[in-house]
Amino acid sequence: MPQNGSDLDLSASQPQLTTSRSTRLGLLKLMYLSREGDRREGVLMRQGRGWFQVSGTGHEALAALSMAMEQGDYLFSHYRDRALLLARGMTNYELALAYFGKRNSSSAGRQMPAHASCPKRKIWTALTPTGASMLPACGVAWGMKLEQKDSVVVATIGDASTRQGEFFEAVAFAVERKLPVIFVVEDNGYGISTPTDRMNPLRLKLIHEDVGITTLDARNPENILAAAVPALAKARQGHGPTILHCELDRLCSHTSSDDHRIYRVEEELAEIEGRDPIDLAAGELIANGEISSEQWQQLRDEIDRTVDEEYALAERAPDPAPEENADHLFGTPADTNAPSLEGDRQWRMVDAVNRVFQEGLETDRRFVFFGEDIEDPKGGVFGITKGLSTAFPDRVFNSPLAEATIAGVAAGLACYGMRPVFEIQFVDFIGPAWNQIAQNLSTIRWRSKGEWTCPAVIYAPYGAYLAGGGNWHSQANEANFAHVPGLRVVVPGTPEDAAGLLWTAMHTDDPTIVLLPKHRLRQHTLVTSPVKPVPFGQAAVRQEGSQVTLVAWGNCLEPASDASSQLVGEVSVEIIDLRTIMPWDRETVCRSLEKTGRLVIVQEDVRSCSVGQMIISDLTSCPESWDHFLCPPQLVSREDVPIGFNPICEYSAIPDTERVVAALRKVLEG
Repeated sequence: MPQNGSDLDLSASQPQLTTSRSTRLGLLKLMYLSREGDRREGVLMRQGRGWFQVSGTGHEALAALSMAMEQGDYLFSHYRDRALLLARGMTNYELALAYFGKRNSSSAGRQMPAHASCPKRKIWTALTPTGASMLPACGVAWGMKLEQKDSVVVATIGDASTRQGEFFEAVAFAVERKLPVIFVVEDNGYGISTPTDRMNPLRLKLIHEDVGITTLDARNPENILAAAVPALAKARQGHGPTILHCELDRLCSHTSSDDHRIYRVEEELAEIEGRDPIDLAAGELIANGEISSEQWQQLRDEIDRTVDEEYALAERAPDPAPEENADHLFGTPADTNAPSLEGDRQWRMVDAVNRVFQEGLETDRRFVFFGEDIEDPKGGVFGITKGLSTAFPDRVFNSPLAEATIAGVAAGLACYGMRPVFEIQFVDFIGPAWNQIAQNLSTIRWRSKGEWTCPAVIYAPYGAYLAGGGNWHSQANEANFAHVPGLRVVVPGTPEDAAGLLWTAMHTDDPTIVLLPKHRLRQHTLVTSPVKPVPFGQAAVRQEGSQVTLVAWGNCLEPASDASSQLVGEVSVEIIDLRTIMPWDRETVCRSLEKTGRLVIVQEDVRSCSVGQMIISDLTSCPESWDHFLCPPQLVSREDVPIGFNPICEYSAIPDTERVVAALRKVLEG
């Protein structure tokens, strides 16, 4: 039978507030089970039967945290939380499967060992950069609070990672919103080889004591329980977060790739060995007559045998299949009713988006909106959310000026089961959120083999063609997102497409980046038919032609259309609005290219490593599409230069009608 922490009676609906003999003995057995699993993995590594190990040796007493938790509580775990994972109900065999990277492990072999995930036990899919899990933890806690649940999130982090900006943002957001979250700082004094005593913000007193900080010796489970019980009770009662500063020892090297004897002297190693939490707990039980030395040895022998058997069984389990490597990158797009955006009238994109947002809020209470200045009276710097916070004050909120918070909270809120639709005020400001978007949101489904999903929409006004924007209000950046597996990236060019693509994004279970072209937000456009959801990866032929295929999206549809109009009677141009950057509609572009034999792409992102270059590379490297070309394709693009404030600087950098006309004539001459 796979070994876990069942002796702690985790099926109880209430936390265990006392430590009876059976509880103390059960906890000791669990701590030793964790230690023996680490020891077994170390042996396997030395035998060449594994690729990597990260050990929780010395952190075992933290399993006592589980005794203060209830079944509905979430755990955001650190990679040294093996004992705590066992206490929450994971089995030694499951952790063994993860060590070997097996197909049936919690990540199907995609995550390193000790990066646990188990939705049924509410153990979130762990991240290697542990600081990055703090904001998603706040997202789950916020979801609980919005639903008026009395559950709590326990989020563990290494002391070195507390210098990450996202840790400070998470603490600030939790305090601001009085979220039911406990930040557990596992302070073993090292960040790999670097001593942290002069770097740790808790030791530097950088966080005000009013936040609620409890410092404790976490080598003793009794101390942990004594601190955790009131902290979780405080959170359940709506009084906000607590930081548990847990001082303990790392009794091992950082990982199997490290040797701590290089940077730790023998005296230090001897000192911390004397504080081994398992030896201390066993010694106390023996000294109190609650167990004999012989009984303790017998228990250890039984656990040793079981661990060896389970690792041997896990080693023989099936490996991942190469053909399954892309499984769970995306889910299946959901069928959805059309938004009620009527046709036969003029629409502005900003109004169409606002209408879709309003309808989403009216029809599904899971939608939550969050962003800088999006509440009334302003309703966002472009007025996109005007009126929404007045109508839905419990689900439309201003965010702090903190883009990592916006993206990280979106991840947690989405995993909790809400449907966040969050605004980045300008895509130029996405940088602080990049870690969450590229490392977290985009990988959640894939790294958990589809057991966690992230139905989050992050939208942002993007692009230039509005004079005076300067370098930080004029960027496009679509290629940055297109390079990230697991993200869908869309750029609508018309009011009906903005509504249709957003509606699709809001009803899919994967993260979507929606870039709204600022130049087109307030243009009036006749919408001739009722709006329908727009499928991802489906381009639109805006104008049929026979001589040149002209591909554009977003703001660049305008210079593309103007150039075609200038050449009426001279060139027959087929204009394709790509609409979706990732995935892009190769079939529609190839079908047009087969007809015309000539290709021009217009984009406002920089040239190098861009979407336009990717499309050209794809089409020219494929023999079938290569045969369609009558001449070399042309890319009309912003050059690799920032956009300046003076309109002369801006408009000399980005595509204009004249450059598109020149490209069209060039392919005809070629």
